[in-house]
Formats: sequence, C-alpha cells, structure tokens
Amino acid sequence: MAVKTAAAISTPLKRAEIDPTAIIHSCADVVGEVRIGAHVVIAPGTSLRADQGRPFAISQGTVIQEGVLIHGQETGKVLGDDGQDYSVWIGKQVGLGHMALIHGPVYIGDQCFVGFRSTLFNARVGQGSIIMMHALVQDVEIAPGKLVPSGSIVTSQEQADRLPDIRPKDRQLVEQIMQLAEATKELSIDTQKQYKKLVNNMSLTTEIKEQIRSLLNQGYTIGVEHADKRRFKTSSWLSCGTITNSRLDQVIQQLEGYLAEYAGEYIRLIGVDSKLKKRVLETIIQRPDGSQTPSAAKKSTGQTATKQNSPSSAAVDNNIASHVRSLLAQGCKISTEHANIRRFKTSSWQTGGVIESKKEGEILNALSNIMAENQGEYVRLIGINPTAKRRVLELIIQRPGETSTSSSSNTSNVTHSSSNPSTLSAEIVHQVRSLLQQGYKIGTEHADKRRFKTSSWNSCSPIESTREADVLQALATCLVEHQGEYVRLLGIDTKAKRRVLETVIQRPGETAQPVSSHAQTATKVESHAVSYNGNGNGHSSIDNDTLAQVRSLLQQGYKIGTEHADKRRFKTSSWNSCSPIESTRENDIIAALTTCLQEHSGEYVRLIGIDTKAKRRVLETIIQRP
Repeated sequence: MAVKTAAAISTPLKRAEIDPTAIIHSCADVVGEVRIGAHVVIAPGTSLRADQGRPFAISQGTVIQEGVLIHGQETGKVLGDDGQDYSVWIGKQVGLGHMALIHGPVYIGDQCFVGFRSTLFNARVGQGSIIMMHALVQDVEIAPGKLVPSGSIVTSQEQADRLPDIRPKDRQLVEQIMQLAEATKELSIDTQKQYKKLVNNMSLTTEIKEQIRSLLNQGYTIGVEHADKRRFKTSSWLSCGTITNSRLDQVIQQLEGYLAEYAGEYIRLIGVDSKLKKRVLETIIQRPDGSQTPSAAKKSTGQTATKQNSPSSAAVDNNIASHVRSLLAQGCKISTEHANIRRFKTSSWQTGGVIESKKEGEILNALSNIMAENQGEYVRLIGINPTAKRRVLELIIQRPGETSTSSSSNTSNVTHSSSNPSTLSAEIVHQVRSLLQQGYKIGTEHADKRRFKTSSWNSCSPIESTREADVLQALATCLVEHQGEYVRLLGIDTKAKRRVLETVIQRPGETAQPVSSHAQTATKVESHAVSYNGNGNGHSSIDNDTLAQVRSLLQQGYKIGTEHADKRRFKTSSWNSCSPIESTRENDIIAALTTCLQEHSGEYVRLIGIDTKAKRRVLETIIQRP
C-alpha cells in the first residue's frame, strides 16, 4: 500500500479554497479545508466534508456528479502529486459517478473514473484506471490503466494485482457517461445565477442585523423558523435549524440563505437562551410579499429620528428603538422590569408594569423615564405575546454605572462603565490567556470573609465567551460587583468536567494592579528569570506566563509539580511524573522547572499545582511542547 498513516493533529477548521472558474451548485455541501481547482464541476446533492480527515484536493477539470459523498478519517494520509499530505487527493480530469462514496485516505490519479454507487476506502487508484458500478475497493493499490468490473469486491492486494487492463469499449462507455457533465455544467451555471440574484434581493436590513448583533453579544443562540400562509394562520411554524456559528457575518450569510430558500413564506428570527432553554426573542423578518418587518419603518425614518432625538427619549439608543418597533409590528405588548445588584444576582426582578400605548414615540419616552427613575439598577425590556400569553423578548437595556444618555452605543449590551479590563493585573491577563489557549473555560467565584473561612464560595455569572477581550471584560465587571469580597478565577476542563485552576485574584481591601504597569511587571519577571541562571542562558526557556503561574500558586500555599510525556504517551494522556519539587522557594522551583525542561526536551511537559490539604490538583497547564 502507498497509503501512509499519520495521526491527525487537532487544528482550527479552515475554509475551502475554490478557484474562481470552478462551478459548485448551491445545493452542494462543501465543508472545511477543501482545495478545488480550475474548471471543477460539483453537482447538486454532493457533500465534501473535510471536517475530520483533511485536507482534500480536487484537481483541474474533475466532474463530481449528484449524490457523491467525500469524507475522511482523522488518521491516515496519502501523498498528493504536489508532494503534500492529503486525506483525499483527486487528480485531473477525474469523473465521480452518481452516489459514489470516497472515504479517505484515498488517492485517485488523473483521468480515472469511479462508477455509480462504488465505494473507495484506504486505497490508491493509478492514473487512467476505471472502477465500474457498485464496486468496493479497500486497503489496496490499483496500478495505472486497470479495470475494476461492476460489483467487484477488491480488498486484498492479490486481487488488485490480478485486475485486467481497460479495453477500448470500457473507455467509450466512460466517455458517454462523462458527456452528461456538460449538461450538468450548464444547468449549474444557470441555477447559480438565479440563486445569486435571489440572494442579492434577500439581503437583511440594517435593523435586523443590529438585532442579530445584540443577541450574539448577549451570548444567545440564533434560530430560524418558516411558515406558509396556511401554517402562519395556525402558528404552526417549521424550524429551519439552529445556527451554531457565533460570528456575525456568517450568521447573516446563513440567514440570507434561508430568506432565499423560503421566498414567498413567513420567516421569523429566534433568540434562544441555551442555558435556561427558553426563547428570548421572536421576530418576523420576512413576509410572503418579500418585505422585512423592521424595514417597514423606513417610510417614517424622519419622524422616528425626530422622536429619538427629543430630550425625553435621548436615553433610548437606536438598537432599543429597533426592538420596540419590531415588537409593535408583531402586535406584542411592551413591559419593563428592574433590579438592584443584589436582586440581579438572584434573578429577583421587580415589575415596572405594562406600557399601554401602541405608539412608538410614547413607548420610547416611557422607557426613557423608567431608566431615569431606576438609575443605578438593571432595567430590562420585556416583549409579551398577548395571544400566547408568554414572553418573546427579555433584553437588558440598562446596567448599574451606565449613564442614561449613552445613545451612541450600537448595542444594548453595554458593559459596566467602571468595569474596565485595565483594572486587571498582568498576571491575571497571562493566566486567562494561557487557559484560553489550552481550550479551557473561564469561571469565577466570590465569597465574603465569613464564607471564605469555611470555603463556601458562591458562583458568579458564567462566562460563555472564549474571546480574550470578552473574558477580561467579564472578569473586570465581576471584580467591581464584588468589591470588598474574595474573588477567585477558575479554569475548567469541560471535557473532563473538572477544574484545572483555582486562584484568588481579589481580596478584601486590595485593588487589582493596573495593566498600565504591565511593562514594569514584565521587566521584573524577565529579570527575575535571568537571576536564577548561573551562566546567563540556562533558564531562558521559562516564559513570563509560567513564572506568573508559579508565583500565583505559591502565594496560595499550593505545591508545585511537573509531568512529562512523549508524543505517543501524550495522545493517550499517559503522563510520567518528574522528580518531586519539595522546596517552596520561588528560586528553587524555577531552577527545578528549568532542569526538568532540559531533561525532557523534545517532549511535552506540564506544570501541576497541588492543594495538599484537599489532596487534589488545582492547575494543569502545558509549559513545553515538542
């Protein structure tokens, strides 16, 4: 076999690279790292999934007919003609017949043909070979110019070596089949043009995009439902599916695809709180005549702008006005709730009553007055469906510390004005960055002095984001909300369902070290590392993040340990313990860590923080990779 096995390394999923001359039908599914060459034709109903085994290469002039599935497994690669490793390599001028299954690792040479419903797995097919219909080719290498007859099962190399050469009539049959590719090509071009024209006519309005941005900023999941006129009358909506992506541009792109797919029907946008398993927003974004509900307000743009710029409604930004407009268009009632910081922590909201008016300007004025009356508190907007007697929207429009004139904000999810990440110390920033790089989730807990003595910590609001800036902002907000209390940072391994870090980042009476002193802190850390080195270069492998973590662990009274693993053991999580570090002096520990890194160069090494009282680990972080 020419297939070589190599373990796949988990990397972020890359996007497909598609030559501009390639023709890919709108109903084809291309996912992940797929490299598609010039003049390739991919028919509807095909699926190219380079999400596990990857990458794929589809070379120039290849035609993939309806229903073909190309997939790959995480292990196993083939050598492509360009000298690089691939999960699936398909050469030039190849034809893949209807319903063929290609499961990598697979190499298909130039000018080959794979017939209808044939299956290839862990195989190499030489140039010019023909695999006829309903054949299975597995774990073999087929020489160039060979014929696999219909219905054949070729699973041993002896069988592959006995295959006959192709005959002129076999080649003629393949040419007749591939002539259909021209019809497929023309049909695909025509359908693509119609689809692109339809999608261009179905672009979302600015107001709908603002609603989507607001939902994503609050950590909600986006869903879509559709209904024809008959189903709309009975409220029998059908799901279009949940959009798992959290990037605004990709969510908008997928939504516009739904608008095009269900043209002539009602479509509504759903905001879902996945934690509480309930909907926080339902708003119609398309009607059978093609109009989008929020855009109906464009006719009165001037009037609306005048109302929003009036002194009484200055507190209400454009995004809140957009939500109000959408709720009114759906016949919903508007209400509000408010809560101080203590009530907000326990979700004990107090009702502000229903706003009876149905005029947008009067509702915005009422919201402005409610926000002014409850300054220093949380205020949220409630949308109520009076027919179904349930809430369709819950949106926080004011937080403590915000000024009521912050109309320049683009979203309603404005962070606490005094909660700035600049209040976090450099060491905390280093720890957060290190945890996120290892794929861990960030959490926080707080405790007053009495609870701290008994280790009775209370959980803070969960931090769902994995973006460093968002996490730091949430941490800063937590520190402000729990001033005068202990606050500790948590690193959570969601797969193993355990904590890998617990470190106190605030104590009563202490203030966090500003990031403005980050450069000074970094200088201290770097000079500190050099001071451990007797010859000026022995400890250069200890980076600033590791030094900060060691210092934090020692300050909390934890013991330091290390483990190492070669690549094979790392894959199975079979770590070996290094020599124990008995000392609690920072200098001795840094020296021991440096020695461990040197002794196990070319291996994985991880730092362990151990709570000797509780007899458990509080930190596991990799500090060296091969």
